[in-house]
Amino acid sequence: MAIGETADVQVSAAMACAGIAAWLMSGRRAGARRARLLLAGGGAEAGPPRQEWVGATWRRLRERMRPEAWSLVAGLVIAVIGSSVVPLLLGAAGVPLLGRVRRASEARRAREQRGDAVIALCGALAGEVRAGRQPGEALRGAARDSDGLGDGQPVVLAAARFGGDVPGALTEAARQPGADGLVGLAACWRVAVDRGAGLAAGLDRLEGALRAERDQKADMRAQLEGSRSTASMLAGLPVLGLLLGTALGADPLHVLLHTGPGLGCLLVGGALEGVGLWWALRIVRGAEAA
Repeated sequence: MAIGETADVQVSAAMACAGIAAWLMSGRRAGARRARLLLAGGGAEAGPPRQEWVGATWRRLRERMRPEAWSLVAGLVIAVIGSSVVPLLLGAAGVPLLGRVRRASEARRAREQRGDAVIALCGALAGEVRAGRQPGEALRGAARDSDGLGDGQPVVLAAARFGGDVPGALTEAARQPGADGLVGLAACWRVAVDRGAGLAAGLDRLEGALRAERDQKADMRAQLEGSRSTASMLAGLPVLGLLLGTALGADPLHVLLHTGPGLGCLLVGGALEGVGLWWALRIVRGAEAA
């Protein structure tokens, strides 16, 4: 073989080896990229799956829409399916009722959070006093850490700083929903200042009593949750009956929305359903309050 031909063969072999090496390296990089994506994304190579996108959109929609808005949406959907404006009117009528329920639930959660903040304030204040700080200085530090005074914090801290009536300011702040424990704190403060009793010991007993009361309320609410769920389930049985009738081909929406007897049954049944649900929940709320 000639020298020129040998050189050509060597060059061709070198180019082939370089191509093979480049192909192997690219395949290795692609494999590493695939492994990183598999480990990071749980099996998705590019972008989130459609199910995750739908779930995230649904969660954002639920967070932005208030519960009472779903009453109007449900009425609109049933009105379109049943070709009647009656479900839309009923859905619009349910908006203020569901709004009232939502506001009551938010107020209850706010009361519970305020009560927890008062308990935290008592514990933090006892720790500050036990650490050797003066009551006024300890109250300022504990209030900043726990936010248990709420809207009354400026008045109470001003009274503690300038020698004012701290028990009176605490009693005034206790009028906030869920801040009833501040009345006990005011009593502990008055006894400690007037009679020289130990403030930390009184705060420890007050914190224990408030925690026991909170746990008792939580236990009672958990026991009554079954009754509340049963009442809600019974209220949803007519809807289940409508779905079963539609599945069997009876077309109950047409009977209820487009005939005189059906409209009468709808109005009377809806009124009885609402009264029954209100009465059952009233019994549950009465037991919880007692």
